[in-house]
Amino acid sequence: MNTEKTALNFKKIPIARPFIGDEETEAVNKVLKSGIIAQGSRVANLEEKFAKLCNVKYAVAVNSGTAALHAALNAADVGQGDEVITTPFTFIATANTILMQNAKPVFADVMEDTFNINPDEIKDKVTEKTKAIVAVDLYGHLCDYDEINQIAGKNKIPIIEDACQAVNAEHNGKKAGSFGDMAAFSFYATKNITCGEGGIVTTDNQDYAENIKLFRQHGRSKMSAYEYVNLGYNYRMTDISAAMLLEQIKKIGFITEKRIENAAYLSEGLGKIKGISVPVIKRGFKHAFNQYTIKIDDGFKLEREDLIEHLNEKGISSAVYYPKPLHLCEHFRKLGYKEGDFPVAEKLSRQVLSLPVHPHVTKEQLDLIINAFGELE
Repeated sequence: MNTEKTALNFKKIPIARPFIGDEETEAVNKVLKSGIIAQGSRVANLEEKFAKLCNVKYAVAVNSGTAALHAALNAADVGQGDEVITTPFTFIATANTILMQNAKPVFADVMEDTFNINPDEIKDKVTEKTKAIVAVDLYGHLCDYDEINQIAGKNKIPIIEDACQAVNAEHNGKKAGSFGDMAAFSFYATKNITCGEGGIVTTDNQDYAENIKLFRQHGRSKMSAYEYVNLGYNYRMTDISAAMLLEQIKKIGFITEKRIENAAYLSEGLGKIKGISVPVIKRGFKHAFNQYTIKIDDGFKLEREDLIEHLNEKGISSAVYYPKPLHLCEHFRKLGYKEGDFPVAEKLSRQVLSLPVHPHVTKEQLDLIINAFGELE
């Protein structure tokens, strides 16, 4: 595997950096020279490869993770007056796409350890209007799908797995993308594998897959180029993006294992520091570590903003994902949500801080991060 040279001398350790080499450049060049650059054979090849990766029957490529979530909600027939249960502690696209279908996001609080939606909270939110559950595999740790599937099965509600941060994560050997009725992935620039912008939906349901294929292409019929059977959008992926991803998939084993290795090294060093809680990995789970996220507790010497500044002075990037739970964003407040509604999510939003663990981070840089914390004790 010819990986990108790591000799670039960054003045600061970046929070994220794509793992891209000559292979992706050559693959994109071949597409450009072919003259066929829109959705074509490479997209079809990507769909086949990605379905195999997730051990599902179908994968449908689109142009973003947001498009993947939107398409999945549409395939689940979510519409006007429906409710969709999801987490308030996630990227805004998770809930915005529910609004895009004219449905209402119904938030359920999260777990303090994994940051993921709490199944017990889901139970209390189910009504006759509930049309779907969107569970988010935040930071790369899968949700408790055993519990969530029981709730969904009992109430005959489809599950959409928001796996945008969890490509190649596992639970008991089962891959992300295979736990819900559908799953949405993102290939944005900060994701573990990337094409800059891109997404995909996985499913074992042929009807869902066919619905999404129509939805990504203006609702166009397969029978005729200018026959339309339903409302759709321009959510197609290009062969340029697919060519990159086909090379990225070849590297996904190395990328995942390097992130896990770097995360373990950080946890070994930071776990000894008072006031710092390192990421939890539940038994039987493989964490993909799209983000390595610590919690800063009351016992730590600095407030979070002061810690961010301290790390910045040491040449270490960090980021807060996410500083505000979604229910406190203005357009969700208009739905009646207020401060205090989801205390765990609100508490976590004040505590979390993500640190670099991408494959380009060296052992020396990991030591620098650990020492930057250690000197504060």
